[in-house]
Amino acid sequence: MNLLDHFLWTAGGASLLALLFVLYLARYVLSKPQGNETMARLSRHVQAGAATFLKREYSYVAAFIVVIMLVFAAIGVLNPMFPEKDLQISWRTSIAFLAGAVASMLAGTLGMTIATRANARTAAAAESGGVKTALDVAVSGGAVMGMGVVGIALLGLVLVYWLFEGQPAIVNGYAMGASLVALFGRSGGGIFTKGADMGADLVGKVEAGIPEDDPRNPAVIADNVGDNVGDVAGLGADLLESYVEAIIASLAVAFIILHIPGQPEFVKAFPFFVAAIGIVASAVGVMYVRIFAQSNPQKALMNGTYAAAILSILGVFGYTALAGKPFTLSGVEYSMWGPAIACVVGIISGSIVGFVSEYFTSGSYKPVRKLAERCQTGPAIGVTEGTAVGMQSTFLPVIVLGVAVMLSYHFAGVYGVSLAALGMLATTGMVLAVDAYGPIADNAGGIAEMAHMDPKVRKITDNLDAVGNTTAAIGKGFAIGSAAFAAIGLLSAFMLAVETARDIPLTMSLADPKIMAGILIGAMMPFFFSSMLFRAVGKCADLMILEVRRQFQSIPGLREGKEGVEPDSTRCVDIATKGAINGMLLPGGLAIAFPVIMGFAMGAEGLAGFLVGSIATGVMLGIQTANSGGAMDNAKKYIEEGNFGGKGSDAHKAAVVGDTVGDPLKDTVGPSINILIKLMCVIALVLAPLFA
Repeated sequence: MNLLDHFLWTAGGASLLALLFVLYLARYVLSKPQGNETMARLSRHVQAGAATFLKREYSYVAAFIVVIMLVFAAIGVLNPMFPEKDLQISWRTSIAFLAGAVASMLAGTLGMTIATRANARTAAAAESGGVKTALDVAVSGGAVMGMGVVGIALLGLVLVYWLFEGQPAIVNGYAMGASLVALFGRSGGGIFTKGADMGADLVGKVEAGIPEDDPRNPAVIADNVGDNVGDVAGLGADLLESYVEAIIASLAVAFIILHIPGQPEFVKAFPFFVAAIGIVASAVGVMYVRIFAQSNPQKALMNGTYAAAILSILGVFGYTALAGKPFTLSGVEYSMWGPAIACVVGIISGSIVGFVSEYFTSGSYKPVRKLAERCQTGPAIGVTEGTAVGMQSTFLPVIVLGVAVMLSYHFAGVYGVSLAALGMLATTGMVLAVDAYGPIADNAGGIAEMAHMDPKVRKITDNLDAVGNTTAAIGKGFAIGSAAFAAIGLLSAFMLAVETARDIPLTMSLADPKIMAGILIGAMMPFFFSSMLFRAVGKCADLMILEVRRQFQSIPGLREGKEGVEPDSTRCVDIATKGAINGMLLPGGLAIAFPVIMGFAMGAEGLAGFLVGSIATGVMLGIQTANSGGAMDNAKKYIEEGNFGGKGSDAHKAAVVGDTVGDPLKDTVGPSINILIKLMCVIALVLAPLFA
């Protein structure tokens, strides 16, 4: 492969542009004042806690990485002993796998480093300049995460693709490395943040009757740390692996297409160009928000997101008009416009899924307001209604995703299904910037409360945080939709890889008992995985609650707010860190082991059935848990605005309990399921030659 290939130059140049933009944004954020010494000190506590957690988490993940690299290298050594099977796995796969894991770690570390330094600066900006200035700092901090993810992910992929001449069995290892880190990052971060949040809320707000983010509460710093390790580093790793896997699924199918004589290089170049176009469009969207944001932050953020999506669509069609060529797949000839149309289908369907998530989770609409009203009857009714809202919310998104899969397949075959995921994720830089801005605004509000700043500052940060909850719901919708598309694309690539290795079609007949058994076992996997995460959150919260109670009882003057008396926040951060690490290891290990066991026990057909079952239930469970949790969270906030009795009312106490149940649903289980189904699919794709 020639380094001068135009698509590698274009994608590599776009990724470097993204990283230069990140450097500019990081310098801009760090140049802003942190406020008074109290604010700076609180921010340093959050920074230290977040850094400690990431360091400890990555040290455990490194053990998994080393073991898997050794396994790949061992397979490469044994490969010559079986000349009849070209397993295509070797030390080169290990290097690609390591590169993907390192890219994910770097992106998470970069984003969280800036996010934890932007919190006090956002609060100070709200005090000195109002909404627009605070939004500028928070969005710039979030954009470091967003643009950093796409820049690092695409640059790493370009280097791996060039170094190993585009060999799919090797390049697929890059996606597997990113997925592995993402699963541990999302599940570990989710356990940390929700264990701390539940401990802070149940003892502080419900038992002690003190406000949210009150400096007397020992778990408040841990809660603020959790916002960053879960919703910044975890979310960044989540979308990075979706982004990478969407590109790699497209490339895996393109590799199959190019095996047919006379096929155009366009199918190989197209995914790289889409990614490059999306980076430029995202940068424009971020600058739009920073320049044109006035007193309405939600409008600014949404318009920036729309601008990025429209520019991506125009760019994709422009590139197709210049370089597009028709191609053939599975005996069917597709138009040169098919890939571009599939991308647009992905963008539109992702937007619909995102807005449905907003409808079912925003306090501006009927479902959340009805849920808040039901909380007047008690916590049991609130939890029941919140669960029902999440279940109902699966209806339209699943239909939209089903129609989108058929449309994208119609226009470009299984290649189009993969490209629909890539189209949905083309503007990941912008979507993630908007998502990561939310935890920064939330942390800024916590610092404003703990530092006893003017109430108007907390009002501004709460406004930004409320907007962040809405945009986060849309981001979660994109994450869920892209997970479905990426998983289906990876599954299709796995089946094509098996067919290529066997040189005969892979048949999927429901009369085959292995396939039926695989579907049933795969359908069980997301539920079993979720149960382990739920228990891990519960155990972590148990320890946190006991510790907060102990400190209130044993530290004289703490609960009363006596001057000079401070809680031991470090102890709470340590409890959450240990709980997250212990809770994430077994679920992560099972996610790696199950596809391998199924492949060896039931062959490629049984493994394909397993993946089908896990995708079907995983998508439903992901949507339901994310939206149930989001609805319960925003029902509490709607009551806190003064509805149905406001803060301190019976409805509010019931909503706090509901929110405590909903938090692990939306921030631990839901996002982790998205990664679970993609990780299992990419493991199957990487190991396809073994099972063929």
